[in-house]
Amino acid sequence: MASKPVPSDFPHEQFQRDLVALIPDVRAFSRLLCKRRAIAEDLAQEALAKAWRSRELFEPGTNMKSWLFTILRNTFYTQNRRGWRETSWDSEKGEAIPTPPNEQEWAMNLSDAVRALYGLTDDQREAILLVAVAGLTYDDAGRVCGRPGGTMKSRVARGRASMLKMLDGGEPIPQRAFARAPQAREDLRSPSGAL
Repeated sequence: MASKPVPSDFPHEQFQRDLVALIPDVRAFSRLLCKRRAIAEDLAQEALAKAWRSRELFEPGTNMKSWLFTILRNTFYTQNRRGWRETSWDSEKGEAIPTPPNEQEWAMNLSDAVRALYGLTDDQREAILLVAVAGLTYDDAGRVCGRPGGTMKSRVARGRASMLKMLDGGEPIPQRAFARAPQAREDLRSPSGAL
């Protein structure tokens, strides 16, 4: 990632504060991107460590969330090419997640939505996560993926349309459960209400 070095007047403490503030967003995006909780935690930590080591390449005044998501995405695809595998689900942590009223109905609806999301193509799912969940603009999401903003807008529109067809019964929802409802609920939740 070629960038200009950070000017000497850019405060080291400000970079650190901004990076720390975005940790929950990076962790949430990592969980949604790779579908595997234990691996996602390691992936988020690795991406944050890479960002810290490359802090001199960050350009002050640009979108740090977009920059971090680009590092995370590149790390994810690099590790996928190496055949990185998951560890088992942590049942104790799963049981500790609080449950809402009407949990079974809510869990079924959420499970359907998560399965529909993971039933999309990788490009569509990634675009929806970056724009609809993380709150990035189409242009910022495009920078993360190395695509024009218009391409991201198209991917989001096609992905939403496909999800709606699946959720309205027009197309079958994939049967394989990529994520359990309690895990999905935690993945979709963050302190700011979005990634």
